[in-house]
Amino acid sequence: MIVPDPVAPPENIHGTAILIGERGVLITGPSGAGKTTLALTLLDHCRARGLFSRLIGDDRLLATAHAGRLVCRVPATIAGLAEVPGFMPRPLPFEPGGVIDLHVRLVPKAEMARFQEEISEPVAGCPVPRIDLAERNAATALPAVMARLSITPFL
Repeated sequence: MIVPDPVAPPENIHGTAILIGERGVLITGPSGAGKTTLALTLLDHCRARGLFSRLIGDDRLLATAHAGRLVCRVPATIAGLAEVPGFMPRPLPFEPGGVIDLHVRLVPKAEMARFQEEISEPVAGCPVPRIDLAERNAATALPAVMARLSITPFL
């Protein structure tokens, strides 16, 4: 069980987080950028290949630093719910929290570099590797995330 650092209060962030195997992925971007759609696409892709994957939280997360790592937790009021566009939030299997290994930032396509250098950006005071992907385009974001995490078919 991951216990947050008691020194700093959690930072409330707008984003979606999932687990793929033992790796956590934080997806951020403006409202309507496709955070939930990308998370659901990644979860489905991984489950179809027999990889463990779970939602941590959708839309709002509590982020803290713990031993130099970013930990995201879902607030109890929205635990196990994903906001599907056009519908009320729907229940999904979830984990209450996890360590984040990759920050996916959804940006307008014009702001995305075709080839990205390895960069890290602090989230709640912890540096986290980050990639920028085009918003509202889960089809192209899916292979980019899988390649970045070296998950099948990228080994």
